[in-house]
Amino acid sequence: MPIDWDAETHEFHLRSEQLSYLVCLLENGALGQLHVGAPLTTGRSYRHLAPGEFRGFDNRLDEPVALEYPTEGIGDYRVPAIAVELANGSSALSLAFVRHRIIAGKPPIPGLPSTYVESDSEADTLEVTLVDPTAGVEVDLRYSVFADRPVIARSAVIRNIGAGPIELRCAMSASLDLPDADWDLIQLSGTWARERAIVERRLAPGRVAIGSLRGASGHEHNPFLALKRPSTTEDCGEVIGLSLVYSGNFLAEAEVDPYGTARVRLGINPEGFSWHLEPGAVFATPEVVLGWSAEGLGGLSDAYHGLYRERLARGTWRDRPRPVLLNSWEGAYFDFDEERLVAMASSARELGVELFVLDDGWFGSRDDDTTSLGDWFVDLRKLPNGLDGLARRIDNLDMGFGLWIEPEMVSEQSRLFAEHADWAIGIPGRHRTASRNQYVLDMARPEIVDYLFAELSKVLAGAPVSYVKWDMNRNVTEPYGLALPADRQGEFFHRYIVGVYALYERLTAAFPNILFESCAGGGGRFDPGMLAWAPQGWTSDDTDAVERLRIQWATSMVYPLSSMGAHVSAVPNHQIGRITPLATRAAVAFFGVLGYELDPTALSADERRQITQQIAFYVERRELFQRGRFVRLRSPFDGDGNETAWMVVSEDRSRAVVGHYRVLNRPVPGPDRLRLRGLDPSLRYRVSSWPSTADAIERVNRAIRGGDDLMTVGLFVESPNPRDAQVRGDFEARLFDVSAEPA
Repeated sequence: MPIDWDAETHEFHLRSEQLSYLVCLLENGALGQLHVGAPLTTGRSYRHLAPGEFRGFDNRLDEPVALEYPTEGIGDYRVPAIAVELANGSSALSLAFVRHRIIAGKPPIPGLPSTYVESDSEADTLEVTLVDPTAGVEVDLRYSVFADRPVIARSAVIRNIGAGPIELRCAMSASLDLPDADWDLIQLSGTWARERAIVERRLAPGRVAIGSLRGASGHEHNPFLALKRPSTTEDCGEVIGLSLVYSGNFLAEAEVDPYGTARVRLGINPEGFSWHLEPGAVFATPEVVLGWSAEGLGGLSDAYHGLYRERLARGTWRDRPRPVLLNSWEGAYFDFDEERLVAMASSARELGVELFVLDDGWFGSRDDDTTSLGDWFVDLRKLPNGLDGLARRIDNLDMGFGLWIEPEMVSEQSRLFAEHADWAIGIPGRHRTASRNQYVLDMARPEIVDYLFAELSKVLAGAPVSYVKWDMNRNVTEPYGLALPADRQGEFFHRYIVGVYALYERLTAAFPNILFESCAGGGGRFDPGMLAWAPQGWTSDDTDAVERLRIQWATSMVYPLSSMGAHVSAVPNHQIGRITPLATRAAVAFFGVLGYELDPTALSADERRQITQQIAFYVERRELFQRGRFVRLRSPFDGDGNETAWMVVSEDRSRAVVGHYRVLNRPVPGPDRLRLRGLDPSLRYRVSSWPSTADAIERVNRAIRGGDDLMTVGLFVESPNPRDAQVRGDFEARLFDVSAEPA
């Protein structure tokens, strides 16, 4: 897995088996981009891909040259990767090559999450140093190429080597110049309860951008974009992805210039950002993971899923099977005491649930959402024997015990606010906006992080806690760092999220056996940065099975099933009021980390029987659902969105579970076959349906079929007899269990 440097042609060739990334030194010393995409033969020069005799922008301004880390003020009028303000007020910057080094393995980024290796043989890292001696700015560009993955991890370290201070105004993690603009851009956008919908558009002259200024990556846009060729499908065609390992304000932007070339940049949002660099000071950007595939969107997702599951998530729970849980929230909300919780847990244990999670309302005097955030001590009115007493009763049921926290927040009605009102973010002399009756603590201040670590450590050490749901239910308003001087307020948002990371790092290190799940009003901070400490996240507050088809499909563009918390909740659904069959709710939630969000003591005998069967089905296939290859078959974003189909396949291709979902039934449908992907064409598979209905579709599919047959002919998802549709209802789900027969 070499990183080749050709001293004669001044080219770097970063190559794995699936990907080549080539850059070269241009005549003026700038670092130019040659190629990203299909693997090219090493030992050859590809300098012909660079503009001939390019010497900067001296002869012709606005020339469409491909640059690795473009600057402003020297004739390139496209969006820059870096922008500074020097002591004299100027901003022009011209970075030229001075040295490089090749490092075995992959160094971490201090204070920030990033992908990693467990052995130096897994990756090599190229570090290229560029300098503008007049400005006193030095930049280290880092590229890590993985041996067996079609990804490049990119980041930058910016250093002040001059005699005076520098204000950093823009510091992108990566910029990518492409020789044409014949791409469709895919973004994942939405809002609370309908996060990460797929939005697709053609690139056109001008700029298109998504981002966040909320202090978190946000419900509205995910820190990811993909560029695909117009003909690219799920399983065929070229696609490039860029994913930012960061949880704060970000910008993802594509620009098409008048010459038909495209520039993409991704990193910390420059709006509202600045960073003061005294002489000798450095700033490290978050990491961008750039992926490429010729095997369509599914191939790109495969690359991200494996990398993020195995080399971004870390710790005790990275590879362990995740427990089936019951969360108390929609079953009890704030209305509980110890006996009710134990009754819920005991009832859930009879169904096969393995972990009971006590959600909001256990601390301070919190009977609703108006009070007590920040008071992390148990409410003895509800839990007279404390958390320890409750947790041990749960433990005696042979269940794990989990707990909800929201450490970044404080209620105005709380002891913490009464003692430290200045810890809540706000601008002195200005009204402080409350949202959900709460304020945000200034996580940029180390003393607040220290306090939270001490208080939460007491809670987690004082009871047998095996799971923590870390929530964050509002975004930042009136951003201001009380500990920062006026001329450094642009550092506030980045310092805030670094403080969040520091608390995560300290708590996960102190309590390595606790499984952390991230949450932010649902999916408001579902991003790669969180995965470094919390290997699973709450995908969305919306648990409706129909809505979850779109949410989980789009989330899977980047994130593995092991990262997606997916729960079966009561009906009518608490977010939208829809009533769907219990089997359908489970058939959607199986494709993730399964949980339940209801009161099991209120279930009927038939519902209890169904849930017992659901959990048994899932647990028997847990490794497959949580770590198998996820394959998308029919998109809820296509056509009228009435159908969705997907499947998960084991690594050895011996087992698969296929899910097919129909929102509304329609009269007299024609025959329809669902072609599978990812099986072994040489194997023979036994096919059965779940839940078993003994209807015509189950009968026609129940057989031993060849892998080639299933992938080229497919499964019947409509009966050959159209009249069979008359007895089926809306919101239907059907799973097909596919298992290889012994040779």
